[in-house]
Formats: sequence, C-alpha cells, structure tokens
Amino acid sequence: MQSSQPDAKKVGIVGAGIAGIATAIRLACAGHQVEVFEGNTYPGGKLSEVQLNGYRFDAGPSLFTLPRLVEELFELAGEKVEDHFAYESLAITCHYFWEDGTFLKAFSDPEKFAHEVEAVLGEPSQHVEKALSRSATLYDYLGEMFMFRSMHKLDTWTNSDARRSYRNLHKMDFLRTMNRANESTFENPKLVQLFNRYATYNGSDPYQTPATLNIIPHLEFNIGAYFPKRGMHDITLSLVRLAERQGVIFHYGTPVEEIMVENKQASGIKVDGKEHRFDRVVSNMDVVNTYRKLLPSQSPPEKLLNQPKSSSALIFYWGINHSFPQLSLHNILFSEDYREEFDHIFRKGTIYHDPTVYINITSKYKADDAPEGAENWFTMINVPNNQGQDWDQLISDARERILDKVSRVLKYDVRSALEVEEYLDPRRIESKTSSSQGALYGNSSNNRYAAFLRHANFSKRIRGLYFCGGSVHPGGGIPLSLSSAKIVSEVFE
Repeated sequence: MQSSQPDAKKVGIVGAGIAGIATAIRLACAGHQVEVFEGNTYPGGKLSEVQLNGYRFDAGPSLFTLPRLVEELFELAGEKVEDHFAYESLAITCHYFWEDGTFLKAFSDPEKFAHEVEAVLGEPSQHVEKALSRSATLYDYLGEMFMFRSMHKLDTWTNSDARRSYRNLHKMDFLRTMNRANESTFENPKLVQLFNRYATYNGSDPYQTPATLNIIPHLEFNIGAYFPKRGMHDITLSLVRLAERQGVIFHYGTPVEEIMVENKQASGIKVDGKEHRFDRVVSNMDVVNTYRKLLPSQSPPEKLLNQPKSSSALIFYWGINHSFPQLSLHNILFSEDYREEFDHIFRKGTIYHDPTVYINITSKYKADDAPEGAENWFTMINVPNNQGQDWDQLISDARERILDKVSRVLKYDVRSALEVEEYLDPRRIESKTSSSQGALYGNSSNNRYAAFLRHANFSKRIRGLYFCGGSVHPGGGIPLSLSSAKIVSEVFE
C-alpha cells in the first residue's frame, strides 16, 4: 500500500494504458500517492477487449513476450504472480501460409523450428540457427542499453555494459537494412519474408529499418512466446487490480484537458475545468498529443515530434461460425510481393491490393471466447497511419480482398461463415487511444538514428514531468511500454 512517508509525492498520471498502469504500481510501491486519469470508461488503451454477441476479442496487442516484466510488478508489491495472473508457453508461435500452398509451423523451440524450415523450405537448418544466434547476440549487447535504461542519462553510456557494447559495435549491424541482412543469411525468399516480418512488431519497414531490429526474433524463439490463460486483456485487468491494492486511485471517463506548469514545474492537471494539484505528473498519452493538446503554452521539441510515424492497422473482429483445424492462435497469410506492400504503406500512404493478413484466434486456447464450433478471428493488416486518406473506401476494398485471400488460402468461403463483425481503423485508433495519426508505435524505426530520436522518459524543460508508453523511449508494444514504466520509476525525483 502506498504510504505518506516524508518524501512521498502526490503523482497524477494521464492515461491508463498499460504503461500508465505499470508506472502507477511502481510509484505506489515506492510510497507515492498516485491517481490515474483516463479519458475512456475502461483501462488498458489498446490492450482492452471487444465483446460481440457471444464472441470475445482482445482489442489490440495479441502476442505476449517477456512475461518477467509483468511478474516484476507483482514481486515489487510483495505478491505472488501465480495467485493473480496465469499464462502458458506456446509450443508453436505461428502458422505461416503462402498462396502456392506452402505451410510452415513456427515451433517455439529453435532447434525444432530450424528442422521444420529445412523440411518445408529446403533452407539449411544451420542458417536459422545462425540467425537466432545473431539475434541473441544483439539482445545481449543492446537489450539493456536500448530497452531497459534511459538513453538520456550519462550512466547509460558510461557503465560497464555500455563499454562492453562499444567493443562489439561491429556485431550490431547498424549499417545494413533488416532485409539486406536477412537476404545475406537465407537462401529461400519465403524465409527472408518471414524474418522481415519482425519489422512490423514496431510498425516499421524491413527495407528501410536497420538490421539491428533482428533483435526481435530472440524474444519470440530464444526466450519464448506465451498466452495469458484469460486472454491478453487479463494483463490489463490483473495489473489494475494490483495497482488498486497498492492504493492507486483510477478516474475513468475523465479526459485531461491540460497539464499545469508553473515556474517551469509541473504542478497538476485540469479535468473538466477543475484543477487537481500534484507534485509530479506522468503522461501516458501519446507524446505528440501531450504537447499539442495538454501543454499548449509550452515550447514543444519539434524535431522529435515531427519524426515519421509508424504504420497503423486495420482490424476486423469477425465471429466465424466454423472451425478451421489448420489455423492456430497466431496465423500469417503472406503477400506475394512484400516489398510492394511496404512501399504502399510507407511511401504511397495506401493499402496494397494483396496485403499480408494476420489472424489471431484466442478461442484456440480459451474456448469460451467463441460459441461452440465457432472461432473469434482478430483479422489484421498493416496499413499507413492516418494522413487524411479516404478510409471508408480503403476499408471497403481491403475487406473484400482480405476475404478473397483467406478464402483462397483456406479453400473455404469464409464469407458464408461470417456471423458478427466490427472493425478498428487508424481514425478510430487515433480517437480511442489519442495516438497521433493512429500510429501504433509512435515514431517508425525506418532509419539507423530512430532509437535516438524518441522522446526521453522525462522532460528536460519542465521539472517534475515524465513520459511513459509506446510513443517515447524505448518504443511500442507491451514489453517496451512496461519497460518505459520501469525507466520512469528509476529516473523519478
């Protein structure tokens, strides 16, 4: 429970996304008095849920990695994670499909995956082993610096871990693109495509982003992929309950109108015209909108705010009254021309006619997410962020092409089984989560300097103002958002 110890601060947090919740837990466990203000009537931001006529869907993030970042929060509070939150390891991380009938199971065990790749694609297993070993090396040398520490504190660059990384810069692959590195590693273009896919984990383009992002497969294969037994939304619910047990107060349906600043010091927030005084303020709102909407009288860091944004998503929540044994929890139906698909997303600002389709079906592991004999399909394609496109037409066209593609690959008329439907597009993502332009991960990582061009987890101009979430360092996605909360707690003064 948070206490009123002598150095305790009153802290106001803007936004109950997963990073805001985690920050609240960490600061409450440190003895501070914490209140969280959320504009929506529910917590979690993107990590929420959708319920439609007997079908339940996790609304946003669908892959669970680095569970220790969740476990740490329970341990910090002196609780046993198993008493409140349960998850299981995945034996197969994903099912991959290509239009020519090729089907590949991505076993989570690296050795088994390597042999499956050799059996199905004819790619020597040692090539996969080499790629995953290189991914582990990247994580070993860069993970602590770039994922779990503030890049805006001198100690990050002068400690022993940093010096060790400097001695191994030649292994970091900053100068090549992800695609170029993967083409030099694999012979089969299908496997290049599969490993290029990891650029989408932070909304980037594998043909532009540096090969350093090949660090991502390490999380999935070498550390492991998991599924929360009560669904991804249970991460949110479990952590909210943990925060409440620590005395954190949540205010829902209370959009913050302004972060108050007096004498270059954050002094509180305004909600519905009423001032709420705090010693410190943490914004879990997208950093662009934090400055543009909540700090109108402050000089914004334009260079950081105007960096190119990540991709967004078009998601269809489909209740399918049919069962497909060839599908698993995670499924990818690849585009025939990956380069052209990303060119449409990042250069043309539109949707390619043959998009890669991701289908997440939690009812494969959590049966009550769909009626008996049916499946809940979270069906997503990567799309450009919102730049004022004619989204109604783009969505209509994409829907038909997705249904056509999935029906071709599965050899079944999916339209005939579609029972319920809802969708989420960049405009709705922007309005529901305050994500600038509906970008899922803040800035893209489409150049080698992108990691250095994310906003710090604290303000250099306004004392007592901090930032967490996917739009600031270290980046988007559940693990990095949780890491941003940890960094805030470590730089908190």
